[in-house]
Amino acid sequence: MNPTRHRHPPAAAVATALLFTAFSAYGQSAQALQTRALAATCANCHGTDGNAVQGQAMPRLAGLQKTYIVEQMQAFRDGKRPATVMHQLAKGYSNEQIDALAGFFAAQK
Repeated sequence: MNPTRHRHPPAAAVATALLFTAFSAYGQSAQALQTRALAATCANCHGTDGNAVQGQAMPRLAGLQKTYIVEQMQAFRDGKRPATVMHQLAKGYSNEQIDALAGFFAAQK
C-alpha cells in the first residue's frame, strides 16, 4: 500500500458533502445559501433581509425592483453614483453577484 495515498476522503470533502446534505434538507440550494450569506453582509447598514430600521439614513432594499437595485449597484461600482461607503463596497461585486443580490432583495417583503 502506498503511504502517500489517502484511504479516507480529505476532511474538506467530507465537510462539503455534509454541508450540501444539510442545505438540501432545508430545501435550499448551495447557490441560494451563498446569496443569502452575501446579502447578510448588507445587514449592518440596510437591516436584516434589507429591512432597514425606520428613521435611519440607510434605505430599505427589501421589495425594491431588481432592475433598480442592479442599476444602482453598478453605478456605485463604476463610480457613476457618489457615496461615502457603497462605492468602495460595490467594487468587490461581480455582475453575477449583483444580479443575485438584487434578486434576493427584490423578493423580500
